[in-house]
Amino acid sequence: MDWDKLRIFHAVADAGSLTHAGDTLHLSQSAVSRQVRGLEESLNTTLFHRHARGLILTEQGELLFDATTAMIKRLDAAEARIKDSEEEVFGELRVTTTTGFGSLWLAPRLAKLYEKYPDLKIDLMLEEKVLDLPMREADVAIRMKEPSQADLIRKRLMTVHMQLYASPSYLATRGAPERIEDIGGHRLICQNPRSAQVSAGLMMVQHLLAYDVPSMLTVNNYFGVLQAVLNDLGIGMLPDYVTQDFPELVRVLPDLSSNEVPVFLAYPEELRQSKRIQVFRDFVQDEIITHRRQLKENAASGKT
Repeated sequence: MDWDKLRIFHAVADAGSLTHAGDTLHLSQSAVSRQVRGLEESLNTTLFHRHARGLILTEQGELLFDATTAMIKRLDAAEARIKDSEEEVFGELRVTTTTGFGSLWLAPRLAKLYEKYPDLKIDLMLEEKVLDLPMREADVAIRMKEPSQADLIRKRLMTVHMQLYASPSYLATRGAPERIEDIGGHRLICQNPRSAQVSAGLMMVQHLLAYDVPSMLTVNNYFGVLQAVLNDLGIGMLPDYVTQDFPELVRVLPDLSSNEVPVFLAYPEELRQSKRIQVFRDFVQDEIITHRRQLKENAASGKT
């Protein structure tokens, strides 16, 4: 099959329109249409259902679009490796991690990375969905469990625990619970048990709900939980990595903690030599070391 025709087909399928694909490819609509018809003739099949509102892939078109998507992702990976310089770090790095870790821990620290590598372009994708690294949905992932996908280089970074926190002003007004049974006298702020979250967090939420909590606020990510806690809405269940950047938070029921949650960094084997990956990995590891040191200092001084 002719690669130019496949490339144009992919653009049309992605855009759902000959006109929009032509704009992207800097080709006229008629030129795009000719290439698509030529590809259909060579395959002796129909790739699109044509109607007034645009184009819809046929079953055969869906099969070909899946194939061209995989091809383009592989080409992107090859291009990334080719462009990596031994001396310079530049270009796009697509990082995926959870909303909580990305917004509360990673994003506030990225200024240090940009100071050192100002030409780096980071696309930070915050979501609970596990993206497919070998298929190039992202370049590097930080996840709250060990990735199960094959052909990945993975490194355990740290361990996280879910714990209870409140603001000093909330505790001054409502008092601090002394036993877990006292949690029923407070508003609990946590992730919704039905939302995507690590199993250790879900188990702790379910454990707390067994104590007849009359008032709750549930949020689908820890950034929202933190904002509610900082604004005196109640006692929130949060990952312990927030304590370094929000030292004013007070740990509630300090003997209560979730099971450990391992944090892993992973990237495809084919990007092993990528300078962008290397500098990001080293940056995160250095920040983890600083984070651990700060937690130890806080614990020694009685802050956590």
